[in-house]
Amino acid sequence: MHVATLLLANTKSPEVELILYELNPNQMIPTAPALWQKGKAARAVVSFANQSTFVSVDRDVNAMIDEQNKTRIPELIDLRRERMAVSPFTFYRGTALLMAHDLSKQAITGTQLIISGDAHITNFGLYASPERRLVFDLNDFDEAAPGPWEWDLKRLITSIILCGEDLGLHDDQVKEAAIKAALHYRYELRKLLESSSLDRFYSSIGEDDILDTVSKKNKETFKKVLKKAKQSDSAQVISKMTQNDAYGRRVFMEKPPVLTHLDPGLAGDVEAAFKAYKKTVRPDIALLLSQHLLTDVARRVVGVGSVGTRCYLLVLTCENTSHLVLQIKEASQSVVSRYNPIIGSPLGNLNPKSSNGLRVTTYQQILQAYSDPFLGHFQANGRDFYVRQFRDMKGSFEMNELTSQGFLEYVEGCGLLLARAHAQSPNANWVAGLHGQVQYFRKGNR
Repeated sequence: MHVATLLLANTKSPEVELILYELNPNQMIPTAPALWQKGKAARAVVSFANQSTFVSVDRDVNAMIDEQNKTRIPELIDLRRERMAVSPFTFYRGTALLMAHDLSKQAITGTQLIISGDAHITNFGLYASPERRLVFDLNDFDEAAPGPWEWDLKRLITSIILCGEDLGLHDDQVKEAAIKAALHYRYELRKLLESSSLDRFYSSIGEDDILDTVSKKNKETFKKVLKKAKQSDSAQVISKMTQNDAYGRRVFMEKPPVLTHLDPGLAGDVEAAFKAYKKTVRPDIALLLSQHLLTDVARRVVGVGSVGTRCYLLVLTCENTSHLVLQIKEASQSVVSRYNPIIGSPLGNLNPKSSNGLRVTTYQQILQAYSDPFLGHFQANGRDFYVRQFRDMKGSFEMNELTSQGFLEYVEGCGLLLARAHAQSPNANWVAGLHGQVQYFRKGNR
């Protein structure tokens, strides 16, 4: 008896399912052609025209933001408002909640993947793989959850339009960037799904891939960003953000309100939380951390939408006086889960009642080609948190430093990477079937 038996049928009929059986007939999964046919058939239920139509939503924006602020640090609320008020694009960056609410009122195709939940263009960036290779990928997973695949794509495309307008690009340039990003998403999703499962799993975009694809006139700009990212690590943080205290320990230099020390009375709570975190990391990381002492903690304000949530930096010192800097971030309920009923999950250890720290770290590992080996999580004072390295060759592209062609090449890469993330979910072939045929660099081709 074969390990698996494929029951073939007439694939021309969308009603016919192809099922892959394991040794146990009670264990089965639909094949890629079956999912493709189901996705194709779904066009008759939710058409492309349905997806392109925005239904006006009546809501009180200020009330929604104020409600979200109730759980945040009060003295940072004004700073959050200030950062969001800079431009329509920065407001958009800080309102993933608002967009999830609005998207829940629109036409939904009907299948779910594990999604980022906040896939705007500044939530992509550079970081180091465990092999010390510089890669480009999604880098924010606070809202990651099972959800409608199109929510990610719509958030990405909308961010391209708003950012392009903010940069002063012409309407035709903004339109081209939005179309090209969507086209690259569709093309890459199908390309990945036509490859083997392992090729799909191990696919990534690295430094060489970036330099091979950008135009000659933008190559130097991209090289500068790559070079800067390589210099961003714990050693740089220690040299620029810390100083020796009276006992010779490296401690953070305060810069209120962005960086401030905690009340010394909380030291015991921090140490207990750190011990809880170490129980959730890989054994090799736990052993490495055991060779370090926690020597300083400070509160750090980050981003736009995250301002007001609890975020801390830790200095860890090894016996040879080298240092490691970790970041603790508060993990709240995903805005995706708030407005989207989860229809099953391929991961039995995650459900709506799971720790949000566990949710963030788990979905980061799924959606990224490589993830920080120091990822872990813990709970403290009724709140969920996750932990990662603060800087590990992390870098980002400043949109206002890119030419219009450079911006186009950047957003095309974002489309590819979003497809790579979505391709890891079991229902990705359903989405590809909904899209249908697509030919590279041809607009509007289905």
